[in-house]
Amino acid sequence: MPELPEVQTTVNGLKKTILNQTIKNVWTDLATKDKRKYDTVSNQKYFLHFKKKIVGKKIISVERIAKNILINLSGEKTILVHMKMTGHLLYGEYKLRKQINKWEPIHSTSPLSDSFNRFVHFVISFSNGKHLVFSDMRKFGKITLLEKNELNSRNKHLKNIGPDPLTKHFNPKILKDRLLKKPKGKIKTVLMDQSIIAGIGNIYSDEILWRVGILPDRIVSSLKDKEINRIAKTTKAILKKGINLGGDSMSDYRNIYGEKGKFQLYHKAYRRTKEKCQRKNCKGIIVRKIINGRSAHFCNTHQK
Repeated sequence: MPELPEVQTTVNGLKKTILNQTIKNVWTDLATKDKRKYDTVSNQKYFLHFKKKIVGKKIISVERIAKNILINLSGEKTILVHMKMTGHLLYGEYKLRKQINKWEPIHSTSPLSDSFNRFVHFVISFSNGKHLVFSDMRKFGKITLLEKNELNSRNKHLKNIGPDPLTKHFNPKILKDRLLKKPKGKIKTVLMDQSIIAGIGNIYSDEILWRVGILPDRIVSSLKDKEINRIAKTTKAILKKGINLGGDSMSDYRNIYGEKGKFQLYHKAYRRTKEKCQRKNCKGIIVRKIINGRSAHFCNTHQK
């Protein structure tokens, strides 16, 4: 699942490509009957409403709230995209093969032709002839439309979101206050709880805890202040590194050009099971353990 660095990488790419472009058309082949998705483009009736509201609008700005991508339009409208498990946005030149109702990149040798980019289920066509498409193998992604005055924590799509760890005011005290909302929880699980802190998932929680030397199943209330201080500092550093490396593409994430990120080349714990720990002078081995239904990877020696 894309985490904060992958979402921010996508936002950074969109800022370079779609600003000031005018929406000419929009397409989807999604047609769910899941009542929980009644107000997303996965619902055919809602999609017609969505299309009517955005065609002709201009892209004004792009921003991120937690793992949500917000594409702000003229007319006080905002397209909200949550990539969920396997979704990612791509930008380039596409063509619709009408006989099979599928969109494909015009240039078959470009990164957009990566096999993980072929699950196109939503397309925005721009007046410059290019397209913004949403590739989503498992179709869990969410795309909806909000009014500008709905961009707040009362909106159901943006509620129950913890503080963003990359904001300037995020500090050890805030982290401690947030973690102690679940004092009996295991630190990895609590770090991944989006209502506690926004944007951290399985990959980055493993890497953060490896670097600070804390076991993923440590109970939150057992953490000392100096350990929480290290977690706060390391969280910022690891997430920023993820952004600088263009996100993590160990699985199916790609940036808007269809290219892989590089953070997976620098993993110290995540999916390195049975490998020697890379910490200096540590003789430990990376092991894998299921914690509250999620995989955790950690060193069996220096993490305490």
